[in-house]
Amino acid sequence: MKTSGPLSYNEAAQEGLANPCLQRSLRGLQAHYGKGALAAWRSLPDQTMRSRIKARRMQTLAHLDQALEQLANGIRARGGQVFFATTAAEANEYVRDLARKHNVRRVVKGKSMLSAEIGIDAALAADGVEVVETDLGEYIVQQAGSAASHIIAPCIHMDRQQIGHLFAEHLHIPYTDDPPTLTRAARKALRQHLLTADMGLTGCNFGCAETGQITLVSNEGNIRMATTMPRLHVALMGMERIVATLDDQRELLQLLTQGAALQKLSTYVSFVGGPSREGDPDGPDEFHLVIVDNGRSRILADPEFREVLACIRCGACLNICPVYGRIGGHAYGSPYSGPIGAVVTPLLAGINRHADLCKGETLCGACREVCPVANDLPRMLAALRHKLAYGDPGWQVRPHNRFEALCFKAWQRIVGSKVCYEIFLKLFRALQRPFIGPQGMIGRLYGFGGGWTEGRDLQPLASSSFRERWRGVHSKKRGNCAGSAAEGQHDKG
Repeated sequence: MKTSGPLSYNEAAQEGLANPCLQRSLRGLQAHYGKGALAAWRSLPDQTMRSRIKARRMQTLAHLDQALEQLANGIRARGGQVFFATTAAEANEYVRDLARKHNVRRVVKGKSMLSAEIGIDAALAADGVEVVETDLGEYIVQQAGSAASHIIAPCIHMDRQQIGHLFAEHLHIPYTDDPPTLTRAARKALRQHLLTADMGLTGCNFGCAETGQITLVSNEGNIRMATTMPRLHVALMGMERIVATLDDQRELLQLLTQGAALQKLSTYVSFVGGPSREGDPDGPDEFHLVIVDNGRSRILADPEFREVLACIRCGACLNICPVYGRIGGHAYGSPYSGPIGAVVTPLLAGINRHADLCKGETLCGACREVCPVANDLPRMLAALRHKLAYGDPGWQVRPHNRFEALCFKAWQRIVGSKVCYEIFLKLFRALQRPFIGPQGMIGRLYGFGGGWTEGRDLQPLASSSFRERWRGVHSKKRGNCAGSAAEGQHDKG
């Protein structure tokens, strides 16, 4: 999976925290869309809708091979072609072969996280093919040489002044920070690319087994142009993005658009199932659907993580997550950011490689509450942490930090023994004294403990524990009782 750059998770997170534009944007995003999605679910006329759709998603995943075969047969019956790619390399090679066969020089893209996952842009560029993003946000970050930082708002880390300077440089227009003017400039540039493109490359929101069609959702209209104007349309589809029936798809579209943008329905919903037919005024000469596995079968085979494949990529979990809401998307080093990225990226690209993502989330549960299909991401994050702590040969996971594991094992022994625990408390009270500042707080630790005090002060251990105080109070009571009894005996004598 292609990552966004060489920065580590901590380094990229620090950059996000220091970006005032990003911080303003994230606050506005979470205040409006995060809270808005929770309110939308509470006001659903049918409160069983989310659980019902989740059950249907899981049922479809349980019979995924049959659903995919039905979809493929439907598309082939309309004259389309279907290719099943086991790996990212297979998917890329299939698309490159098509580009070579049709002498493709320019590709226009509709927004697709899967294309970023498999690295198709770089693969086509290696053959001298120009790849142009047509979604406005994706086009902006492409011009900036950056990566998307949100599933539905790719350029949320940029403000209109930055975009104005970017367009002045790349589109050769006078500088302006007026959004409508900038949008018109981008539209004019993109129109020329769309008119001269040889291939349209899109993702896929859903594939419907019953109808033998894929569905594409957008608010800009660029996807319709990218799928109808070039002579060749290639759609990339993750194998889990399938629904069994048209009714399932209808309800999922409702959940998707409300979770993503608080809309009852997106502006454009396109159904594509093959090339243009005789008499059609527009449409491609060829339609190819590339259904990509790239690690999804492995997730499907594991009951502990299968649930994550029910995700519909709406981005709602990003809009409520307190971690994403501070560090932004680039820290995740993946096309998939936020809580969903913290689960999906390690499973697809290596749990040890992306250990920081699993361990960086708070497990507060907000993502589960806002998810349209109620995916239990905190449970899966905890399961990933367990594998990192103890290793898992099945997932080729080795213990992530052996020193940390030893510390927790030592702590387990300490708290399991009354004597050891009391000795530890006395020892630590002595060791902490040089670190206690004038305000009575520990302001700075070093080495392994340094991270705990980078952004906070720590409360020192109390001079006596509850157990010690309890013993002190009761020893006094016993002493008083003994004294009273002795006095009573003396009075009797």
